[in-house]
Amino acid sequence: MKNFTSFLFTLRSVNHLRSFKILMVFMSVLTLQSCAKIYYSPDAYSVGRKEKTIAIIPPTVSIKPTKNANLTALKEEEKKESINFQKEMYAWLLKRKKQRKIKPKIQDIELTNAALVKLNYPEKSLSSDELCKVLGVDAVITSSFNLSKPLSEAAAIALGYFMWGWRWGPEVYASMSIYDAKEDKMIWNYDHKYKGGLGSTPTRLVDRLMRHASSKMPYEKKNTKQK
Repeated sequence: MKNFTSFLFTLRSVNHLRSFKILMVFMSVLTLQSCAKIYYSPDAYSVGRKEKTIAIIPPTVSIKPTKNANLTALKEEEKKESINFQKEMYAWLLKRKKQRKIKPKIQDIELTNAALVKLNYPEKSLSSDELCKVLGVDAVITSSFNLSKPLSEAAAIALGYFMWGWRWGPEVYASMSIYDAKEDKMIWNYDHKYKGGLGSTPTRLVDRLMRHASSKMPYEKKNTKQK
């Protein structure tokens, strides 16, 4: 009888833990959807439907330094995360295209980056219009990610971010914009501040951000009206 009671207690604990995890995921998604600020130009969807090729520019990533931070190492980490974010954005847009939800072709990021390296970008500043011309695309997606600390736990420890509460993940402020070359203007912008919660990982954090942001871009074929 005692063993059976223990079994029931364990079973209830497992069920409670599952329910708690589901609740945490739900609250994370709810927070993401309710706090994001999204801008559409009046003609965003009609312009987006005319674009044939778009390019994803490597994001600008900044990590808040600690008091005794190694700024050189921090700069390298920012470059690394820039490529990681670009890859995640590229993967999500390819996924949307495979699902037939967006029409434009997404330029291979290796081609994009190779062309930008030849121009010494981002050391040499280029406007969105210039980026479109040198890449031969109809639009570019530019973005910035401000992090309170590195996404990687190993990098966080190595760069001196190991402290109480570090497992809760970083605060991330993400901003993404779409610039259309023909219209010579920004047609879409997405701003969101997100704080990693219990059990969050770099992969989950980026996944949640892009799951929501990519679905709100003016390329979704199912959206006939702007929202």
